[in-house]
Amino acid sequence: MKTTEQPKVTWLSYVLLGLAIIMFSGLLTNMSGPWAPLKALDFTTLNGAFGTVSGAKGNFMGSGGTGARGGLLFALGLAPAIILALGIVRVVDGYGGLAAAERLISPLFKPLLGIPGICGLAFITSLQSTDGAAGMTKELYDGDHITDKERTIFCQLQLSADGTITNYFSSIAALFAVFTAPIALPLAVIFICKCIGAALMRFVLALDKSSVEAKA
Repeated sequence: MKTTEQPKVTWLSYVLLGLAIIMFSGLLTNMSGPWAPLKALDFTTLNGAFGTVSGAKGNFMGSGGTGARGGLLFALGLAPAIILALGIVRVVDGYGGLAAAERLISPLFKPLLGIPGICGLAFITSLQSTDGAAGMTKELYDGDHITDKERTIFCQLQLSADGTITNYFSSIAALFAVFTAPIALPLAVIFICKCIGAALMRFVLALDKSSVEAKA
């Protein structure tokens, strides 16, 4: 369980938590007009993009890579997003932002899914960045903020339709013109199914008497 003293929760904790949620949510990605400068605070914008090798159409990874060499370059491409996400989380946590998230979100997460509210920021991140959220979840577990069982439930919540907002408004956007239902309705169904999947995982773990409640 937690072995270090938690930062004191102040008004600044809530401000930084709210700012982090907005950064990771993707709400600022498509800002335009007078609000366009706010895109500078968006996680995707901050993560940026790799440049291209002179005279080439692709980035440094090239195309057609296979095997261990292709996998290594792919892993290198994931590193900036994870490093940036964990850096932001460390700053927010240092000012008590994660403790504030635990206070605000635990009344929702704890009874429904059996996971603490401190997972809230990682969940928001998972709606836009699969890799950043995975790194944040590992940090929560390694820091003894969540148990092995809570991590399993939380991973199930993320795994179902991970990168929800990003994938929905990019891959599915081409079908919006033929939708007969409000655009937000399928997205709501996705969120409901994510919660159902996590609840089922919680039920399965409850039946498994050998599952570990906490790290030894």
